[in-house]
Amino acid sequence: MGKYSEVFVGIDTAKKKHAVAIADAGRDGETRYLGEIDSAPATVERVIKKLASKYEKVRVCYEAGPTGYGLYRQIITLGHECTVVAPSLIPKKAGDRIKTNRRDAVTLARLFRAGELTSVWVPDAVHEAVRDLVRARDTAAADVRKKRQQLLSFLLRHGRIYSGSKHWTRAHARWLATQAFEHPAQQIVFQDAIDAIEDCVSRLHRLEEQLYAIVPNWSMAPVVDAYQAMRGVSFIVAVTFVAEIGDVRRFENPSQLMAFLGLVPSERSTGDNVRRAGLTLAGNRRARRALVEGAWTYRYQARVSAKLQKRLEDIPKQVRDIAWKAQVRLCGRFRRLAAIGKKRPVIVAAI
Repeated sequence: MGKYSEVFVGIDTAKKKHAVAIADAGRDGETRYLGEIDSAPATVERVIKKLASKYEKVRVCYEAGPTGYGLYRQIITLGHECTVVAPSLIPKKAGDRIKTNRRDAVTLARLFRAGELTSVWVPDAVHEAVRDLVRARDTAAADVRKKRQQLLSFLLRHGRIYSGSKHWTRAHARWLATQAFEHPAQQIVFQDAIDAIEDCVSRLHRLEEQLYAIVPNWSMAPVVDAYQAMRGVSFIVAVTFVAEIGDVRRFENPSQLMAFLGLVPSERSTGDNVRRAGLTLAGNRRARRALVEGAWTYRYQARVSAKLQKRLEDIPKQVRDIAWKAQVRLCGRFRRLAAIGKKRPVIVAAI
Protein backbone atom coordinates (compact mmCIF):
# COMPACT_ATOMS: atom_id res chain seq x y z
CA MET A 1 0.00 0.00 0.00
CA GLY A 2 1.36 3.43 -0.93
CA LYS A 3 1.79 6.30 1.47
CA TYR A 4 -0.97 8.82 2.05
CA SER A 5 -0.06 12.47 1.75
CA GLU A 6 -0.46 13.94 5.22
CA VAL A 7 -1.78 13.20 8.69
CA PHE A 8 -2.55 15.48 11.63
CA VAL A 9 -1.83 13.95 15.03
CA GLY A 10 -3.39 15.22 18.25
CA ILE A 11 -1.84 14.06 21.52
CA ASP A 12 -3.47 14.62 24.89
CA THR A 13 -0.42 14.39 27.13
CA ALA A 14 -0.22 13.18 30.72
CA LYS A 15 2.43 11.99 33.13
CA LYS A 16 2.07 8.26 32.42
CA LYS A 17 -0.15 7.89 29.34
CA HIS A 18 -0.70 9.88 26.14
CA ALA A 19 -4.00 9.71 24.25
CA VAL A 20 -3.41 9.78 20.48
CA ALA A 21 -5.82 10.63 17.65
CA ILE A 22 -5.22 11.30 13.97
CA ALA A 23 -7.05 13.21 11.26
CA ASP A 24 -6.43 12.49 7.60
CA ALA A 25 -5.78 15.45 5.33
CA GLY A 26 -8.65 17.01 3.43
CA ARG A 27 -12.00 18.39 4.40
CA ASP A 28 -13.62 14.96 4.38
CA GLY A 29 -10.63 13.15 5.88
CA GLU A 30 -11.38 10.61 8.57
CA THR A 31 -10.68 11.43 12.21
CA ARG A 32 -10.06 8.46 14.47
CA TYR A 33 -8.79 7.66 17.92
CA LEU A 34 -5.75 5.38 18.10
CA GLY A 35 -5.79 4.81 21.86
CA GLU A 36 -3.47 5.49 24.77
CA ILE A 37 0.26 4.89 24.69
CA ASP A 38 2.94 4.94 27.34
CA SER A 39 4.57 8.35 27.75
CA ALA A 40 8.09 6.87 27.56
CA PRO A 41 10.16 8.38 24.72
CA ALA A 42 10.78 4.94 23.19
CA THR A 43 7.05 4.29 22.87
CA VAL A 44 6.40 7.72 21.41
CA GLU A 45 9.18 7.22 18.87
CA ARG A 46 7.76 3.86 17.83
CA VAL A 47 4.28 5.33 17.24
CA ILE A 48 5.59 8.31 15.28
CA LYS A 49 7.75 6.08 13.08
CA LYS A 50 4.79 3.82 12.42
CA LEU A 51 2.73 6.80 11.27
CA ALA A 52 5.64 8.06 9.17
CA SER A 53 5.72 4.73 7.35
CA LYS A 54 2.12 5.28 6.21
CA TYR A 55 2.10 9.02 5.55
CA GLU A 56 4.46 11.26 3.65
CA LYS A 57 4.08 14.06 6.18
CA VAL A 58 3.31 13.75 9.89
CA ARG A 59 2.25 16.88 11.77
CA VAL A 60 1.86 16.59 15.54
CA CYS A 61 0.31 18.89 18.12
CA TYR A 62 -0.31 18.82 21.85
CA GLU A 63 -1.35 21.29 24.53
CA ALA A 64 1.20 23.25 26.51
CA GLY A 65 1.17 22.03 30.07
CA PRO A 66 3.08 20.47 32.96
CA THR A 67 4.73 17.83 30.75
CA GLY A 68 6.93 20.54 29.24
CA TYR A 69 8.62 20.60 25.85
CA GLY A 70 10.38 17.23 25.88
CA LEU A 71 7.82 15.71 23.52
CA TYR A 72 8.17 18.67 21.15
CA ARG A 73 11.95 18.33 20.99
CA GLN A 74 11.74 14.58 20.49
CA ILE A 75 9.36 14.89 17.53
CA ILE A 76 11.43 17.68 15.97
CA THR A 77 14.53 15.49 16.34
CA LEU A 78 12.69 12.70 14.51
CA GLY A 79 12.25 15.11 11.60
CA HIS A 80 8.55 15.88 11.89
CA GLU A 81 6.59 19.06 12.48
CA CYS A 82 5.29 19.64 16.00
CA THR A 83 3.14 22.44 17.38
CA VAL A 84 2.63 23.20 21.06
CA VAL A 85 -0.86 24.64 21.42
CA ALA A 86 -2.05 27.42 23.74
CA PRO A 87 -4.76 25.70 25.87
CA SER A 88 -6.66 28.91 26.61
CA LEU A 89 -7.11 29.63 22.89
CA ILE A 90 -8.55 26.25 21.86
CA PRO A 91 -12.09 26.75 20.46
CA LYS A 92 -14.70 25.10 22.67
CA LYS A 93 -18.43 24.54 22.25
CA ALA A 94 -20.45 26.40 24.86
CA GLY A 95 -22.66 23.41 25.59
CA ASP A 96 -19.91 20.80 25.78
CA ARG A 97 -19.79 19.46 29.34
CA ILE A 98 -17.95 16.18 28.77
CA LYS A 99 -14.17 16.06 28.88
CA THR A 100 -12.13 12.89 28.41
CA ASN A 101 -8.64 12.14 27.14
CA ARG A 102 -10.13 10.57 24.03
CA ARG A 103 -12.28 13.59 23.24
CA ASP A 104 -9.40 15.98 23.83
CA ALA A 105 -7.08 14.07 21.49
CA VAL A 106 -9.71 13.82 18.73
CA THR A 107 -10.56 17.51 19.10
CA LEU A 108 -6.91 18.50 18.87
CA ALA A 109 -6.40 16.46 15.70
CA ARG A 110 -9.54 17.85 14.05
CA LEU A 111 -8.86 21.49 14.95
CA PHE A 112 -5.20 21.15 14.01
CA ARG A 113 -6.22 20.01 10.54
CA ALA A 114 -8.63 22.95 10.28
CA GLY A 115 -5.92 25.43 11.28
CA GLU A 116 -7.90 26.62 14.31
CA LEU A 117 -5.17 26.17 16.91
CA THR A 118 -2.77 28.84 18.16
CA SER A 119 0.81 27.81 18.85
CA VAL A 120 2.98 28.99 21.72
CA TRP A 121 6.61 30.00 21.53
CA VAL A 122 8.92 27.14 22.51
CA PRO A 123 12.28 28.18 24.01
CA ASP A 124 15.43 26.22 23.32
CA ALA A 125 16.86 24.02 26.06
CA VAL A 126 19.33 26.64 27.35
CA HIS A 127 16.71 29.38 27.38
CA GLU A 128 14.33 27.11 29.26
CA ALA A 129 17.05 26.35 31.82
CA VAL A 130 17.66 30.06 32.46
CA ARG A 131 13.92 30.63 32.68
CA ASP A 132 13.65 27.87 35.28
CA LEU A 133 16.29 29.64 37.36
CA VAL A 134 14.50 32.98 36.96
CA ARG A 135 11.22 31.43 38.07
CA ALA A 136 12.91 29.75 41.03
CA ARG A 137 14.22 33.16 42.07
CA ASP A 138 10.73 34.63 41.63
CA THR A 139 9.27 31.89 43.84
CA ALA A 140 11.93 32.55 46.48
CA ALA A 141 11.09 36.26 46.47
CA ALA A 142 7.40 35.43 46.91
CA ASP A 143 8.29 33.17 49.85
CA VAL A 144 10.20 36.03 51.50
CA ARG A 145 7.23 38.36 51.13
CA LYS A 146 4.85 35.73 52.48
CA LYS A 147 6.98 34.90 55.53
CA ARG A 148 7.51 38.56 56.33
CA GLN A 149 3.79 39.25 56.13
CA GLN A 150 3.06 36.32 58.42
CA LEU A 151 5.46 37.72 61.04
CA LEU A 152 3.99 41.22 60.80
CA SER A 153 0.49 39.80 61.18
CA PHE A 154 1.57 37.85 64.26
CA LEU A 155 3.09 40.97 65.81
CA LEU A 156 0.04 43.07 65.00
CA ARG A 157 -2.23 40.49 66.58
CA HIS A 158 -0.28 40.94 69.81
CA GLY A 159 -0.12 44.72 69.65
CA ARG A 160 3.53 44.95 68.61
CA ILE A 161 3.59 47.81 66.10
CA TYR A 162 6.84 49.19 64.73
CA SER A 163 6.93 52.99 64.92
CA GLY A 164 9.70 53.45 62.37
CA SER A 165 9.22 54.59 58.80
CA LYS A 166 9.97 51.32 57.01
CA HIS A 167 10.00 47.62 57.75
CA TRP A 168 12.90 45.23 57.13
CA THR A 169 15.63 47.80 57.58
CA ARG A 170 18.50 47.54 60.06
CA ALA A 171 16.53 49.66 62.50
CA HIS A 172 13.57 47.32 62.13
CA ALA A 173 15.84 44.31 62.71
CA ARG A 174 17.11 45.88 65.94
CA TRP A 175 13.52 46.48 67.03
CA LEU A 176 12.62 42.86 66.31
CA ALA A 177 15.55 41.73 68.47
CA THR A 178 14.04 43.54 71.45
CA GLN A 179 10.68 41.78 71.22
CA ALA A 180 9.92 39.20 73.90
CA PHE A 181 6.76 37.31 74.83
CA GLU A 182 5.67 36.09 78.24
CA HIS A 183 4.44 32.68 77.14
CA PRO A 184 7.12 30.29 75.80
CA ALA A 185 4.85 29.10 72.98
CA GLN A 186 4.51 32.60 71.56
CA GLN A 187 8.25 33.18 71.82
CA ILE A 188 8.82 29.95 69.89
CA VAL A 189 6.42 31.06 67.15
CA PHE A 190 8.14 34.44 66.94
CA GLN A 191 11.66 33.00 66.75
CA ASP A 192 10.61 30.35 64.24
CA ALA A 193 9.17 33.08 61.99
CA ILE A 194 12.44 35.03 62.23
CA ASP A 195 14.44 31.93 61.31
CA ALA A 196 12.10 31.13 58.41
CA ILE A 197 12.57 34.63 57.00
CA GLU A 198 16.35 34.36 57.26
CA ASP A 199 16.30 31.00 55.47
CA CYS A 200 14.12 32.40 52.67
CA VAL A 201 16.33 35.47 52.27
CA SER A 202 19.44 33.28 52.10
CA ARG A 203 17.82 31.14 49.41
CA LEU A 204 16.86 34.26 47.44
CA HIS A 205 20.42 35.59 47.60
CA ARG A 206 21.87 32.24 46.47
CA LEU A 207 19.61 32.12 43.43
CA GLU A 208 20.35 35.72 42.51
CA GLU A 209 24.08 35.02 42.73
CA GLN A 210 23.63 32.11 40.32
CA LEU A 211 21.73 34.36 37.93
CA TYR A 212 24.52 36.93 37.98
CA ALA A 213 27.03 34.15 37.26
CA ILE A 214 25.11 32.33 34.50
CA VAL A 215 23.47 35.12 32.48
CA PRO A 216 26.73 36.69 31.12
CA ASN A 217 27.41 33.41 29.27
CA TRP A 218 23.87 33.22 27.85
CA SER A 219 23.20 34.00 24.19
CA MET A 220 20.61 36.60 25.27
CA ALA A 221 23.06 38.42 27.56
CA PRO A 222 23.49 41.39 25.15
CA VAL A 223 19.72 41.86 25.14
CA VAL A 224 19.62 41.78 28.94
CA ASP A 225 22.37 44.40 29.06
CA ALA A 226 20.61 46.62 26.52
CA TYR A 227 17.32 46.55 28.43
CA GLN A 228 19.10 47.77 31.55
CA ALA A 229 19.79 51.06 29.79
CA MET A 230 16.12 51.85 30.40
CA ARG A 231 15.14 53.60 33.59
CA GLY A 232 13.47 51.25 36.06
CA VAL A 233 14.88 48.15 34.39
CA SER A 234 17.31 46.53 36.80
CA PHE A 235 19.15 43.29 36.12
CA ILE A 236 16.36 41.21 37.67
CA VAL A 237 13.66 43.01 35.66
CA ALA A 238 15.63 42.66 32.42
CA VAL A 239 16.49 38.99 32.83
CA THR A 240 12.92 38.18 33.89
CA PHE A 241 11.48 39.88 30.82
CA VAL A 242 13.94 38.24 28.43
CA ALA A 243 13.55 34.80 29.99
CA GLU A 244 9.77 34.95 29.81
CA ILE A 245 9.32 36.69 26.45
CA GLY A 246 12.42 35.74 24.50
CA ASP A 247 13.08 37.68 21.31
CA VAL A 248 10.48 40.45 21.01
CA ARG A 249 10.98 40.44 17.24
CA ARG A 250 8.63 37.47 17.07
CA PHE A 251 5.82 40.00 17.59
CA GLU A 252 4.84 41.92 14.47
CA ASN A 253 4.25 45.18 16.37
CA PRO A 254 4.22 46.57 19.94
CA SER A 255 0.44 46.17 20.13
CA GLN A 256 0.80 42.41 19.82
CA LEU A 257 3.35 42.38 22.64
CA MET A 258 1.07 44.44 24.88
CA ALA A 259 -1.85 42.13 24.11
CA PHE A 260 0.34 39.13 24.92
CA LEU A 261 1.19 40.71 28.28
CA GLY A 262 -2.45 41.52 29.05
CA LEU A 263 -1.80 45.28 29.08
CA VAL A 264 -4.68 46.16 26.75
CA PRO A 265 -8.28 46.96 27.77
CA SER A 266 -10.91 44.27 27.59
CA GLU A 267 -13.87 45.00 25.34
CA ARG A 268 -17.48 43.85 24.94
CA SER A 269 -18.83 45.93 22.07
CA THR A 270 -21.89 45.31 19.97
CA GLY A 271 -23.28 47.37 17.14
CA ASP A 272 -22.65 51.05 17.77
CA ASN A 273 -22.09 50.50 21.49
CA VAL A 274 -18.42 50.39 22.43
CA ARG A 275 -17.79 49.05 25.91
CA ARG A 276 -14.25 48.82 27.22
CA ALA A 277 -13.32 47.70 30.70
CA GLY A 278 -10.15 47.05 32.67
CA LEU A 279 -7.00 45.39 31.42
CA THR A 280 -7.33 41.82 30.23
CA LEU A 281 -4.39 40.72 32.43
CA ALA A 282 -4.00 37.71 30.17
CA GLY A 283 -0.67 36.23 29.18
CA ASN A 284 2.57 36.09 31.12
CA ARG A 285 2.07 37.55 34.60
CA ARG A 286 5.77 37.48 35.55
CA ALA A 287 6.84 39.63 32.62
CA ARG A 288 3.86 41.92 33.14
CA ARG A 289 4.65 42.44 36.81
CA ALA A 290 8.30 43.19 36.04
CA LEU A 291 7.34 45.85 33.50
CA VAL A 292 4.72 47.44 35.74
CA GLU A 293 7.15 47.67 38.66
CA GLY A 294 9.70 49.36 36.41
CA ALA A 295 7.12 51.76 34.98
CA TRP A 296 6.53 53.37 38.37
CA THR A 297 9.93 55.09 38.17
CA TYR A 298 8.67 57.33 35.35
CA ARG A 299 6.54 59.33 37.75
CA TYR A 300 9.68 61.30 38.57
CA GLN A 301 11.52 63.81 36.42
CA ALA A 302 13.73 62.42 33.65
CA ARG A 303 17.29 62.02 34.90
CA VAL A 304 20.23 59.62 34.96
CA SER A 305 20.82 58.47 38.51
CA ALA A 306 24.13 57.16 39.81
CA LYS A 307 22.80 53.60 39.71
CA LEU A 308 21.60 53.99 36.12
CA GLN A 309 24.87 55.66 35.14
CA LYS A 310 26.77 52.63 36.39
CA ARG A 311 24.59 50.32 34.28
CA LEU A 312 25.21 52.51 31.22
CA GLU A 313 29.01 52.29 31.37
CA ASP A 314 29.37 49.32 29.01
CA ILE A 315 26.29 50.02 26.89
CA PRO A 316 26.80 51.21 23.26
CA LYS A 317 26.07 54.90 22.68
CA GLN A 318 23.28 54.14 20.22
CA VAL A 319 21.44 52.12 22.87
CA ARG A 320 22.02 54.84 25.50
CA ASP A 321 20.58 57.47 23.18
CA ILE A 322 17.47 55.39 22.52
CA ALA A 323 17.01 54.76 26.25
CA TRP A 324 17.31 58.47 27.10
CA LYS A 325 14.88 59.44 24.36
CA ALA A 326 12.42 56.85 25.68
CA GLN A 327 12.83 58.10 29.25
CA VAL A 328 12.11 61.71 28.30
CA ARG A 329 9.05 60.64 26.32
CA LEU A 330 7.65 58.35 29.03
CA CYS A 331 8.24 60.81 31.88
CA GLY A 332 6.47 63.47 29.84
CA ARG A 333 3.61 61.11 29.13
CA PHE A 334 3.25 60.33 32.82
CA ARG A 335 2.98 64.04 33.64
CA ARG A 336 0.46 64.70 30.86
CA LEU A 337 -1.80 61.85 31.90
CA ALA A 338 -1.57 62.88 35.55
CA ALA A 339 -2.47 66.46 34.61
CA ILE A 340 -5.76 65.38 33.04
CA GLY A 341 -6.74 63.43 36.15
CA LYS A 342 -5.86 59.85 35.25
CA LYS A 343 -5.27 57.53 38.19
CA ARG A 344 -1.69 56.47 38.75
CA PRO A 345 -2.23 52.72 38.21
CA VAL A 346 -3.86 53.55 34.87
CA ILE A 347 -0.93 55.76 33.93
CA VAL A 348 1.58 53.07 34.86
CA ALA A 349 -0.23 50.57 32.64
CA ALA A 350 -0.12 53.10 29.80
CA ILE A 351 3.61 53.67 30.31
